[in-house]
Amino acid sequence: MTELNPWMSVSTPYVKPRGRNSEDPWSLEAAQRGALGTHVLREVAEVPAPPDVTAALALPPDATVIVRKRIVLLDDTPVELADSYYPMPIAAGTRLAEHRKIRGGAVTLLAELGRRLVDIEEDVTARQATEDERLHLQLPDDDWVLVLSRLSRAADGAPIEFMRMVMVARGRHLRYQLKA
Repeated sequence: MTELNPWMSVSTPYVKPRGRNSEDPWSLEAAQRGALGTHVLREVAEVPAPPDVTAALALPPDATVIVRKRIVLLDDTPVELADSYYPMPIAAGTRLAEHRKIRGGAVTLLAELGRRLVDIEEDVTARQATEDERLHLQLPDDDWVLVLSRLSRAADGAPIEFMRMVMVARGRHLRYQLKA
């Protein structure tokens, strides 16, 4: 990704279930551009829900959640930090709570568990990277990041997943396609 050759990303493939043996959308998206896309699982844990997660998932203030933290790589270069949060009643005792990759991805697993995501809300902001983000994304001190927050709900309106993606801003172009 460069400013002269921006990477245009569309969110739709990331919120649709796939077959359990399917490649993840990031690997496919990168391959379409002749690159290698993968991710490294940094952490899977039961943690106290941060305030923004509590609000998004409509949880009580003292709630715990399962978090899955990943570093997203493009040709072995970190380009994104992706943290997904799930309410305990949904994630406890499932592969979401296990420290390993999920074949077909979390969206596919959620659909298998009867929690198909149908209502997706995204919010994008830009800000200077924190020290931790600069370290993990290998950014200079004054660099900025894009922060994409995604709240996914089931057909009954129940919030199922809150995801925060902190992306290297250079060369990014986010594109949204909606069908009414």
